[in-house]
Amino acid sequence: MDQPRKPFKKPGRPELQQGKKERFIRARLTEDEYNKLVALEKELGMNHTDLIRHRLLGSQHKQLVNAREVLSRLDVMGAELGRAGNNINQLARHANILNKRGRLDETVVKEFNLLFREYARIRNDTEKSLRQIIRLIRG
Repeated sequence: MDQPRKPFKKPGRPELQQGKKERFIRARLTEDEYNKLVALEKELGMNHTDLIRHRLLGSQHKQLVNAREVLSRLDVMGAELGRAGNNINQLARHANILNKRGRLDETVVKEFNLLFREYARIRNDTEKSLRQIIRLIRG
């Protein structure tokens, strides 16, 4: 006596009930347009489907960025900020040595304080800009 077989269950991801992409579109491009699309894909690290979907249907205020390029430039900027901080520490150390020897000129202190205030202002502006960049990248 044969027993009824259980239905065969396909392995893999379960089927989507909502948000399933069922529609397919095609577009013809010139060679120049296609090359621009390929270059943009490489620059942004996205495939053409995601790129087109984002450009056509994505939020208008969002900006596509090449994350690798942004991180690379932020790394350079962080290194420069570190160097500036080291220079300030060296100047302060030198000023302390001169002060202990009684050879610190008051005009040098005033000039240093002006420059340090300017550095602090630039650093604060940089931090604000970095926070804005992070918000834009996160979307």
